[in-house]
Amino acid sequence: MGAVRRNKHSAYIVVGIREKYQNDGIGTKFFEKLNEWAKQRKIIRLELTVLCINKVATHLYRKNGFEIEGIKRKSMYVDGKYIDEYLMAKIINL
Repeated sequence: MGAVRRNKHSAYIVVGIREKYQNDGIGTKFFEKLNEWAKQRKIIRLELTVLCINKVATHLYRKNGFEIEGIKRKSMYVDGKYIDEYLMAKIINL
């Protein structure tokens, strides 16, 4: 969560679901609980980043209301290659 007045309304989250637990509804349940948590704390903006090549995670985030706001070019170096990341965010109506 933001620490100063100008960004107290936002939170950056990190999400990871092991492959063997994907498609079991865990991600959807997590985002339902996250929305409740955010509303209780008057957080209206949730942000995250995801590797552009991670189609499964990108689909989960979009399904739960996140939108791509930008691309961080060559932000990660994985297996000898530079990888872009999406910057995604969701606005929550209180």
